[in-house]
Amino acid sequence: MHFNPYGGPAAELAAALVNIDPAQGGPDEVRRIVPLYHRSPEPITAAAAPLILAWAARLSGAFGERDLDRQVDTVNALLADSASRPYVSRHDGLEPHIHYAHERDGIVTRVRAFTAAGLAHVVCQDPARLGRCDNEGCDVVYVDTSRNGRRRFCSARCATRVHVADHRSRGARVV
Repeated sequence: MHFNPYGGPAAELAAALVNIDPAQGGPDEVRRIVPLYHRSPEPITAAAAPLILAWAARLSGAFGERDLDRQVDTVNALLADSASRPYVSRHDGLEPHIHYAHERDGIVTRVRAFTAAGLAHVVCQDPARLGRCDNEGCDVVYVDTSRNGRRRFCSARCATRVHVADHRSRGARVV
């Protein structure tokens, strides 16, 4: 599936943030992950990382929601709370492109606006693309960028576990 620049990296950053385990070095993971998706000259500070983790907990509600009205309400609340203010920017000699927060805003504000806008773009294009792993007990979320949009698992490993368990349970019933 083709996403515009915000629907792709922004939605993928949202998923990556939701998948951070705060108990397993959360702030360090935030500092590592955000620059992979969001270009910013401002580093993620020790004070900013927990705020971004708190935002990630809110982003989680947009993934795997089967009720479209609830998913849209969740994303609209994220947009409202992110102080999203779309405008065209030409900073650093780049071609014109859309920003959802001013580049002079702090990193937390920019990450919030970026991820909320990315989720909004995906929900408007194909809301089912914001998934949550179907492996019971796995809470990993993902943005389904597959051609047919039928992804059900976060990884081949989870898919294999479910398929092997299903196969074994069918074999046990046959005997």
